Amino acid sequence: MIQVNGLTKRFGDFPAISGLDCTIPEGCVYGLVGANGAGKSTLLRLICGIYRPDKGNVTLDGKNIYENPELKSRLAFVPDELYFLPQSSLARMKKAYAAVYPRFDSARYAELLQVFHLEENANLNTFSKGMRRQAAMVLALSCRADFLFLDETFDGLDPILRNLVKKLLYADVAERGCTAVLTSHSLRELEDTCDQLALLHKGGLVLESDVQKLKTTLFKVQIAFDHAYDHTVFSGFDVLNFTKHGSVSNLIVRGDREAVTQALRTQSPVLLEVLPLSLEEVFLYEMESLGYAFDDEIR
Repeated sequence: MIQVNGLTKRFGDFPAISGLDCTIPEGCVYGLVGANGAGKSTLLRLICGIYRPDKGNVTLDGKNIYENPELKSRLAFVPDELYFLPQSSLARMKKAYAAVYPRFDSARYAELLQVFHLEENANLNTFSKGMRRQAAMVLALSCRADFLFLDETFDGLDPILRNLVKKLLYADVAERGCTAVLTSHSLRELEDTCDQLALLHKGGLVLESDVQKLKTTLFKVQIAFDHAYDHTVFSGFDVLNFTKHGSVSNLIVRGDREAVTQALRTQSPVLLEVLPLSLEEVFLYEMESLGYAFDDEIR
């Protein structure tokens, strides 16, 4: 388990990360979502020990990761801006990775080359953006690391390759119990991929939760009565948002869906419909309830 406590990192006067706390468990797909500049990439570099924190610490199984080569050999990082050795090929990069990662799996590497149809001895400078992303994934997955950190994971990949990468990550999580940490500015991209999601905003973590819990404890209710009424009728419920058009009201309610539905039925509505929310809608309403306004920053 990776524990982040009171993490702070500034670049000059800019607070990239401010007093951030989070827990990344083992054996899951963990998503970090936020608008551009929210601090996602900085957080990954701090967790992987690339940046030194100004305050706070990051630990793996209770030990500080920064300047700890043994712990870092359990982490594999694919950055948003990919870097390969100058004029290198995948064959040369394989040797570099194998020298750093004691569990580097050459058989897995060869298998993945075939899966992605990549030429091992070609100069990586001749690869397209998507091919370079695939090459980085081949190297990272071959490390057999306990934690995979993938910044803007699917950038430059077409839909078929995105699904392939997801399947490979799922297999590693299921079979080896590793953890994959993915970042994106798009909730839609991670909605069906992650077990847990965390939302970053201006260097802080404003929400962290199990995905299934998020999607089942917040829902939309359409309701109407055959008599005059206002929002006070719903004062006994945790209503995050209320709008009324004519006799029909739309509510965003937090709570146990079945219990809320049964309680509303006792009021004899002429219309009652409970609807699921997309993960994007869940995040937006949850953030509004905490006083954050995102408008169209996160989609």
